[in-house]
Amino acid sequence: MNTGFDYVNLAILGNIGPWELALIFLIVLIVFGANKLPKVAKDLGTGIREFKKSLSGESDTKSEEQKKDQS
Repeated sequence: MNTGFDYVNLAILGNIGPWELALIFLIVLIVFGANKLPKVAKDLGTGIREFKKSLSGESDTKSEEQKKDQS
């Protein structure tokens, strides 16, 4: 029987269903409040983006190119 919900499979957390995700979102909403939630999400996305760039070495090559262009 298909309920219409697919489970998110994360290696660390196991299976997280839609009710668990809703509960997590509700707790985050209560802790941070509705006004700060977009800023928290933006900061989290920026942090993840910077982490991915540091893993790929993308930011190192860009900073080296900028230093060469300034010289």
